[in-house]
Amino acid sequence: MHQPYPSSGQAPAPQRPPMPSSVLTAIRLMYAGAALSTVELIVGLATIGSVKTAIKKAYPNYTASQVHSLEVASIVIGVLVGLVSIGLWLWMARASAAGRNYARVTGTVFFGLSSLFLLLSLRSPHANLGLIFNLLVWLTGLGAVIMFWRSESAPWFNQPRQ
Repeated sequence: MHQPYPSSGQAPAPQRPPMPSSVLTAIRLMYAGAALSTVELIVGLATIGSVKTAIKKAYPNYTASQVHSLEVASIVIGVLVGLVSIGLWLWMARASAAGRNYARVTGTVFFGLSSLFLLLSLRSPHANLGLIFNLLVWLTGLGAVIMFWRSESAPWFNQPRQ
């Protein structure tokens, strides 16, 4: 009997189904989140002067030295958080595209942390433009999480690895 394909005696690996549109949408939203986070970081760096103004308004009794220290700390933390955020968006997008279940679980945890940081940012001195970007990034994360947990997404994440 003629076999068109040589066999090693093992059954061929099951074919992975096409990516559901909900997962594709979540991945696109995550790339959009990375892009928004990049723009947020650039705008934040371009409007550094507003940080000092916001600190002076929130803490009118601070000395010039205290304002400067808080300004520097805010900028350094903002840059670090921005870079880490961009990296996490890209990591979760790639892991989701590969069908790794940890991506949607971890992405959901990151969204929860993002929600907490958004609430905390409302209580701290901030530039209004920065708050708008925080909100846009948060909404992007919300959309991705919703897409992750739609019923048609589950098979993509629950398949055995190839």
